[in-house]
This record gives sequence, structure tokens and C-alpha cells, in this order.
Amino acid sequence: MVYSTESFHRSTFRIILKIIKIEEMKNYLIIFALFIMPPLSQAQDEQAAVIKVIESLFDGMRASDSLVVKSAFLGNITMKSVFEDNEGTPQMKEVNVAAFAKAVGTPHDQLWDEKIWSYEVQIDGLLASVWTDYTFYLGDKLSHCGVNNFQLQNTRNGWKIIQLVDTRRKINCKESPKSELNTLLDNWHKAAGTADEDAFFGSIGKNGIYIGTDKTERWEKSVFEVWSKEYFDKESAWDFTPIEREIYLSKDYKVAWFNETLDTWMGVCRGSGVLEKEDGEWKIQHYHLSVTIDNDLIKGFMKLTGVEK
Repeated sequence: MVYSTESFHRSTFRIILKIIKIEEMKNYLIIFALFIMPPLSQAQDEQAAVIKVIESLFDGMRASDSLVVKSAFLGNITMKSVFEDNEGTPQMKEVNVAAFAKAVGTPHDQLWDEKIWSYEVQIDGLLASVWTDYTFYLGDKLSHCGVNNFQLQNTRNGWKIIQLVDTRRKINCKESPKSELNTLLDNWHKAAGTADEDAFFGSIGKNGIYIGTDKTERWEKSVFEVWSKEYFDKESAWDFTPIEREIYLSKDYKVAWFNETLDTWMGVCRGSGVLEKEDGEWKIQHYHLSVTIDNDLIKGFMKLTGVEK
């Protein structure tokens, strides 16, 4: 079949029109999606509101305040606990909110303290589902641990708990990750002291940043590995010994930040950084090393570096 030039141009023009219409439709779909999807900040606000209700429940329990405990729930719902008895037989225990609040408000010698290690929140309209890891303490003594599964409804009075089921066990209980993080950081410094390259860089996140004492030293992990190779080829890359350290954790226990002082060949240095879980493991995402200078020596330091003539 032979096409005329005019026929060819008409066919080409129709194809172009179709492409334009398809692209216009894509744009309309994108605009429509933007209208129907809630803004990210709104979703974050809703998650924060849901978590706040759960936090108020356990704050009320720690304070032995039955009114605060009751206010977290929508009505006198029945809470359930599933567990295995001493013979390994599956069991379920039920208690309603009124009985639970009364127990909370009854004076007891030891503090009831349920620590929540993580929150997984899902929201669809008026319904929220929250999964949390917890460890329950009687005073300073670990009692049991497990997970909580909350269902919440958004009411005219805000989010309220409409269902709560928990599991209970006495083994493999999580405790504060601070000891785990201290061990990680101590071993990280030790890895540099023994030139264990795998352990040192294995403790840093994929996109981790290391900031050294020189003003030019802002290393991305991959670049830092290349630069420091000559040091790790020796018996010791550098030997920093921690003197003291403070660790802080976000409320959901997913992010930690710290500051520490170190005994080094440069004298006492200060380090600070951020850790975050990556593929389920804590990793150093940011570390900043700095040299400390006594205030009464700062003038001499400024002259030495040429800042002050």
C-alpha cells in the first residue's frame, strides 16, 4: 500500500493528537490524585494524635489515675490477653475497662510501668490500627512482655480505643536499647583501634556521614572507606577510647542521638551522632568528631590558625 504525502501527514497528526490527549489525561489523573490524597503533614498529625491517646493510657497507669485511663477508651470495652500457661496450654483472659481502671486506681506498692518500644500505625478514615512492642515492669522488676494490638475510632471527642488485645510472655523481652547502643559504639571505636575494617564500616548506615576534625572532612561512607584504607591496612587505624557518653531516644525508639567524650592522641575529643534502624539493625547514620580546646587557650589557638593576627 502506498501513502500519499498528505495522507501521511494526516495520520501523523492524528497520532500526535492521541499522544497529547493521553498526556493530558495523565495530568488530570495526577491532579485528581493530589486532591483526594490527604497531605503528608495531615497524615502525620493523625498518627501523632493516635499515638498520644495510647501514651495517655500508660501515663495514667503510671500515675495510678483511673480517670485518665478511662478517658482513653470509648465506653466500657472488654480487653483481652492471650498467653500460654505453665503447661504450655493457650489461654485467654478478659477484663473490662471499668475493672482495669479500678485496679489502676487502687493503691499499690510498686509502680506499674509499661514501656512501649515501637509503634506501627495504620489509618483509614475513622479507623486506626496500632501494633506496639512492650515490656511491663513492677517497680524496677521486669514482669512480662509482648505486643499490644489497638483498634481506635476517630470520634467527635478525638481518637478513642475501641479494642485492645495483647500477648504476654516472660522470655525474649526487650529492654531499653541504650545498653545495645553503648555496646555498638564501644565496639565501633574498638574496631578502629584494631583495624577491623569490616566491623567499623559495617556499623555505619548505607548513607552514613562521618565528619572529621579537619574543615574539609565531610565523608560519605563510600568515600570514607577509600580515604581510610591506608590506615586500616595498619595494625591500628586510630585508637579512641570512650570516657563518657549520653544517649537519647525518640518516643518510638526508632531514632537515637548521642554525645560522647573520647581519649585520643589529640587529647580529649568530643563526638556526637545519630543512629537509626536500617533493615532491623541499629546503624550510625551521622558522626561528628571535634577537638576540644579550653576557653583560656582559645586566643592562642586563634593565633596558631591565623584567625587572629
